[in-house]
Amino acid sequence: MIAHDVHLRIGSLLFEGVDQIDLTGPFEVLSRIPNSTCRIYGKTAEPVRDIKGLRLTPDATLADAPPLDVLHVPGGFGQEALMEDAEVLGWISRQAAGGCRIFSVCTGTLLCGAAGLLKGRRATTHWASLHLLPFFGAVPVNERVVIDGSYIFAAGVTSGIDGALRLAAELRGDDAARSIQLYMAYAPEPLFDSGTPETAPPAILQQARQAVRAITAQREETARRVAARLGVVVQGV
Repeated sequence: MIAHDVHLRIGSLLFEGVDQIDLTGPFEVLSRIPNSTCRIYGKTAEPVRDIKGLRLTPDATLADAPPLDVLHVPGGFGQEALMEDAEVLGWISRQAAGGCRIFSVCTGTLLCGAAGLLKGRRATTHWASLHLLPFFGAVPVNERVVIDGSYIFAAGVTSGIDGALRLAAELRGDDAARSIQLYMAYAPEPLFDSGTPETAPPAILQQARQAVRAITAQREETARRVAARLGVVVQGV
């Protein structure tokens, strides 16, 4: 836990095609952490649209971001376009080198991997991309939230809220996280038990895999190129 009188600078990466819940779910938590500032950074100051068209505007550009105490990296289909973007990957890498905590959600983990941050780390990501983590030197863990040192990885979309609450507890203590959870009335009671590949009906899972088949194949091609750049050897592929 960090002393309450130490102000925390929290920053989230914003990009075209982000999955807005990867961004806004954690933002709901992170923005309520006591004695902190939570800002959103993009390659430019121009608004972008999320994967379903929601318009979002960054507070500032990557170049204007200070050294952060927490870097939040969301995912979404737009993540793929940044996997070989030297500006974005360099920014993530520099923030990590400054000693900040890294919090990734969904396929934001793949961006961290492309920035060279996952070698030897236990990590998770969206179920459709979990098999790609070895290409970045990571150890895949099929759990909703995975903590490895100063890194917190949340599996997919809504799990970002759980990961953010874990992060809030680490930064300001369990009671601070409990207070945030209570304010949010975060007590999920899903109508269906279909939130993971293990619990979803087979037909639903098949449809879901088919829906992301093209982007998953594209991500695998990119992951192979990144593995070659990073010098990561994946056995059996």
